[in-house]
Amino acid sequence: MTSKINNNFTLIPNEKYKRSNRRSTYTSNTANSDSQPLSTLGHFKALPLEIFQIILRYLSVKDVSMLSMVSKTVSQHIINYISTSSGSKRLLLQDFHNLELPGKKKDSAILEHYRSLGLLFKRCTLLLPTKERLKYIHKMLSEVSCFKFNGCPAPMQCLGLPCYGMFLQSLTAGWDELECHRVYNFLCELTNLSRKMQTVVYSKPGSVHKLELRIRLFCRNVLLDHWTHQSDSAFWLTRILKPWPMVNQARLLYIIFGPTSPQDGQVVWQKMIEGPTDESSLKGLADAIKLLYDTGTKEWTADDIISLVEELSVVPREWLLENNAHLLILSGNNICFTFMASKAVNGQAFELARLIVFLALVCEKELYCMDWAVKMMQKVCKVFSTPVERNNFLQNVANAFACVTMEMLQSIMSGDRDEDDRSFLNLFYLVHAQANFHKEVLYLTINTVSS
Repeated sequence: MTSKINNNFTLIPNEKYKRSNRRSTYTSNTANSDSQPLSTLGHFKALPLEIFQIILRYLSVKDVSMLSMVSKTVSQHIINYISTSSGSKRLLLQDFHNLELPGKKKDSAILEHYRSLGLLFKRCTLLLPTKERLKYIHKMLSEVSCFKFNGCPAPMQCLGLPCYGMFLQSLTAGWDELECHRVYNFLCELTNLSRKMQTVVYSKPGSVHKLELRIRLFCRNVLLDHWTHQSDSAFWLTRILKPWPMVNQARLLYIIFGPTSPQDGQVVWQKMIEGPTDESSLKGLADAIKLLYDTGTKEWTADDIISLVEELSVVPREWLLENNAHLLILSGNNICFTFMASKAVNGQAFELARLIVFLALVCEKELYCMDWAVKMMQKVCKVFSTPVERNNFLQNVANAFACVTMEMLQSIMSGDRDEDDRSFLNLFYLVHAQANFHKEVLYLTINTVSS
């Protein structure tokens, strides 16, 4: 009896154990029956692929981007979704000409979308070699006509290239220089960019104005304008310029950053030759020069930058010296001094003296501090090795003020006057510039004696 009771007692737990064991065995068999990669889908493994793609439609691009990092299998399913017509249509927005929303609001929304999309593609293709990543991405983006070099018939009113640039910036952020070199080479091969640049640098300025505009928009909107760090912008600008001789580098720099017509966006080649220009026409060029100088990369020496400035000042012909002086001021103290010191070392005291005059004239016109021009002259004086050379330079500065004044006066007296009296106004500014310049020299002299 005792043994019977004991047998009954032991049979009940055994039955429960067997039922429990059957359940675990069933679960295990079910898991084994699934394909091994699906086990990395987590809770999504129970869903048909169609339902999974429907869920993706309700997620933001940022959320899909985060989901792509869950596993390789999830990432592959997302890539497959992007390749579908519905996924492509939803993710590759193409309303680049839709002006229904207010400008800034509309611009920021679609640009932000492509920034997030770049991050999504970056994460989805993480395990692929750079070359394969670029091929896949190009295959997907080739559906967007406004991303192509000549794809949009109205590029000035199109957000396609800026969106492409935002996508590219997000995609390549954090990549090393070797990978970015491959990206640039891939883009050049894809767009035949090098051949197009060759055409514009060897053609008469303005003769291929449509191609000049396309190159400017592609380089600015895709390669240069979206970076937050100067070193990144300098890297891409270097890739554009360095394959070419210095004279062609200057031509390309003018095409990409020089003044343009507000009506059609075309490069204005005669702007620096025909008359004094405003700050806005020179700022892009000055910022590009500062970018290359300040980043201190091994590919650009101070001599390279000075040579580039000199070549730029004769594109397409020799600039008015006032515009050259204005560019140097906007380029910053270091570049301005280095440029002037180079002339001092090379025995160009007369040219340097005339440059001082126009630096003072620009300071007077633009309301810059005149004592800056005087201190720059004082700094340059120290470059001359002997007192005789310094005195000769100062004498040249005084003579240059007189010569430039007489040149302007003779031009006015000969009847060569503009309808808006710009020549007379320029002489007016020069007289005041000379007075204020010498006032600052007197202040500096008296303060030096007093101390």
